[in-house]
Amino acid sequence: MSKHVQIGDWIFEVKMVRALKVSEYGKPYSAIANCNINGEAMYVDGLLTKNEQVFTKNDYKSFHEFCLQMGLKQCSYHRYQNGESVIKDLMVTPLESAPEDEKPIRLIK
Repeated sequence: MSKHVQIGDWIFEVKMVRALKVSEYGKPYSAIANCNINGEAMYVDGLLTKNEQVFTKNDYKSFHEFCLQMGLKQCSYHRYQNGESVIKDLMVTPLESAPEDEKPIRLIK
């Protein structure tokens, strides 16, 4: 997936993405994320879920796959952890090749 497209004398760059969690486009969605892309990095600017749903391991895998397809090297997001504001920076690498202790995220229930 290319981050830019040339049409005539113009090059259009993909700089912002809105991600919707939904089975089919146009249906009501259960989560939304706004993502900004700058160079080889993406920042998840906002993530809202309906009815306090959790961000699952499969959700993470979808975002990770999108980053891989876009050729991104880093993904960052903001969250509150133990009452403190924290920014997480993750390197985007194929999940299968990452050593277990370097895998970027582990979800525990």
